[in-house]
Amino acid sequence: MPLTELQIRNARSGEKIIQLGDDRGLYLEVHPNGSKLWRYKYRHAAKQKRLALGRYPDVGLAEARRRRDEARRQLESGIDPLMARKREKLTAAFNAANSFGDVAKEYIDKMVAEGRADTTISKVNWLLEQLQPIAAFPITDLKPMDVLAALKRIEARGKYETARRCRSFAGRVFRYAVATGRGETDPTAILRGAMIVPKVKHHAAILEPAQLGELLRSIDSYSGHAITRLAMQVSPHVMARPGEIRKATWAEFDLDNAVWKIPAERMKMRRPHEIPLSRQVLAYLEELSALTGPTGFVFPAFHTFKRPLSENTVNQAFRRLGYAVGEVTAHGLRTTASTLLNESGKWAPDAIERSLAHSDANSVRGVYNRGRYWDERVAMHQWWSDYLDQLRLGGGVVPFPEPDRTAKKSRSHLKAV
Repeated sequence: MPLTELQIRNARSGEKIIQLGDDRGLYLEVHPNGSKLWRYKYRHAAKQKRLALGRYPDVGLAEARRRRDEARRQLESGIDPLMARKREKLTAAFNAANSFGDVAKEYIDKMVAEGRADTTISKVNWLLEQLQPIAAFPITDLKPMDVLAALKRIEARGKYETARRCRSFAGRVFRYAVATGRGETDPTAILRGAMIVPKVKHHAAILEPAQLGELLRSIDSYSGHAITRLAMQVSPHVMARPGEIRKATWAEFDLDNAVWKIPAERMKMRRPHEIPLSRQVLAYLEELSALTGPTGFVFPAFHTFKRPLSENTVNQAFRRLGYAVGEVTAHGLRTTASTLLNESGKWAPDAIERSLAHSDANSVRGVYNRGRYWDERVAMHQWWSDYLDQLRLGGGVVPFPEPDRTAKKSRSHLKAV
């Protein structure tokens, strides 16, 4: 006979477990400690099994019967309810151990193992910090609206570019989860149109020759630390990125052959890069050698030679010289060189791009061009340094001089990049 609520409430415990039967395999266990637990007894694959359905009174009689009926439907479909329960628990445990934050950290560890630049690793760790609102969620549970809500919080602070980068990083994490069997889809794929498109901001740069000459004279008169002055003096000539310059070591310089060889791990595109050194740059390096050489960083920090110059030092020096943020930046000097070299019409655009260490969109062509234009680049760098000197000394707009053919011939013996 089926149980009633009154029978269940009045059931008393004994020295052993007491079983009170209900109907169709459902029964109540009354334990010596007074606990009352629902059980469902069934047979599957010729084996007797039982399934726990909860504790009374948390699970009442009606709810226990509903859970029994659900298990019976699984049996009718050929599913073992007990195995289905275990599978659900394993899935829940798996999801709990594979939160978005966990998978993102694993993805970052993969980037480290692949040799990505320290600055890149720092940036993606920072992006993960911005995505903390979704970090604890199982990656399989996250929906597009969950990710969008986190991104909109960033946009609400006016950080449109940060939000865009966070969406891109999150997408890479979701795709990594799919590739490693922890995810099913990339929910960021449909969010592109929901994000505010940030306005493109170019690095501030001087593009007029007369203004460039004024800047070079200001740099020469800089009264701050000599290492900072020399960093500003070298930067316009070598066309390298600020991070590549400030982390340069003396071991990278072949002064006898006038070449700066930057290893792949320090380059943005993860390819080694070689820069011809003009007479002017060699003179600056000679002055630097007396201050910081012959080993370690070429531009060390002021308080310790164990670390490179701070990434903000040169830009702060420009501010001290009276140049606003929107006028000059260390990175903008590359734009200055690219613009004026191209406007001169004297050098192959590919040679200029190679000196700027820009990647070729065509990978096959990029590999082919890697070793080309070295002789032209040697002549171009010397011409560029000579031109900068004319601007610095002349104080006005000067005509573009002819390429220094003698410099090109004198260094033509150098091995191609």
